Formats: sequence, structure tokens, C-alpha cells
Amino acid sequence: QVQLVESGGGSVESGESLRLSCVVSGYTYSISTMCMGWFRQAPGKAREQVALIDGDTNPNYADSVTGRFIISRDNAKKMLFLQMNSLKVEDTGRYYCAAEGPGGLRFLRREYGDWGQGTQVTVSS
Repeated sequence: QVQLVESGGGSVESGESLRLSCVVSGYTYSISTMCMGWFRQAPGKAREQVALIDGDTNPNYADSVTGRFIISRDNAKKMLFLQMNSLKVEDTGRYYCAAEGPGGLRFLRREYGDWGQGTQVTVSS
């Protein structure tokens, strides 16, 4: 059974940093070629892409987080990370880890078949 489990969320003040982690398990093949990503959902809003990374470790970031967030992966440990710096109030939301099979970057939420339960990030001013 495939599982994605996020951790690292919390409540911080504007300007501070957090590092999110996602542990992946249950795949019958190496995750090294998979496209993985972080999405977030604020109350009353649609879930949106934050950062993606493909099997060649090519990253892609939403404009709102470019220069502040860094996505990375450790395939040996089956983990995905999101380093979030200079957090803003508008970064508040529930952050979800997502994964999809081998291939290039997937930019749309519907292209991801596996999701975690999310971890809450709250940024106050």
C-alpha cells in the first residue's frame, strides 16, 4: 500500500523558516524516476502547486515562492523535502506531498495519483 506521510509543519512568524518532509513507502519500484511535488491549500481556496521535482531533479516553483522555497529529494531514503524560508502570512495553508510515476514534471493536481494527508503551516505577522 502506497503511503506518503508529511511532517514538519507548525506555527511560525513572518520571516521565519520551516522544513517539510515527506516519507514515501509502498512502491514496488524505485522512486528515483518519479515526479513528486508539494501542493498547498488555504481555507476556502483550491489546492495549488507550490514546488515540483522530476526524476532528474529538475525543480519547478510557483512564482509566489520562487527564491524562498527549495524542493529536494533523497531517493535512497525515499523522502521529499521543502525548505521554506522568509515565510509570509500568505504561505499559510495545509501542505500536501504528491507523487506520480516515471516521467517529466506534472504541473496539474489531477496528474498526481498519490497524496499524503498534509501538514499544517501557519504564518502569523
